[in-house]
Amino acid sequence: MTSVGLSLATGCMSPPPEAEARLASLQAEEEQMDTVLDNVEERLLGNQAMLQTWEELGRRHQQVSELHCATANAHLAGLMKHYEKMEEKGRMLKRRRGSVAAVDPVLTSGKAPRISNN
Repeated sequence: MTSVGLSLATGCMSPPPEAEARLASLQAEEEQMDTVLDNVEERLLGNQAMLQTWEELGRRHQQVSELHCATANAHLAGLMKHYEKMEEKGRMLKRRRGSVAAVDPVLTSGKAPRISNN
């Protein structure tokens, strides 16, 4: 009995033919699994890179939005100040026109004054 176990352990016996077919089948399956795993790994790495790209774009968008809001607020404040200044200027012009009209007579005949060339 020990000689049979010893001969099997040392590889003195040749494996049966179905074992070789099974080994070939397992090796082919292993190669297929390696290919599938390589494809999965490639997709995962691609998705990870895409995720990092989108995160970077989101971060940049946030920064641009903050900058836009800050400059838009400053611009709007400047516009409001300008319009207030223009309104005040318009009120001043109306006051001047009103006071000038009260002092200077206005032509009511509709005729322009004659200019003499003498």
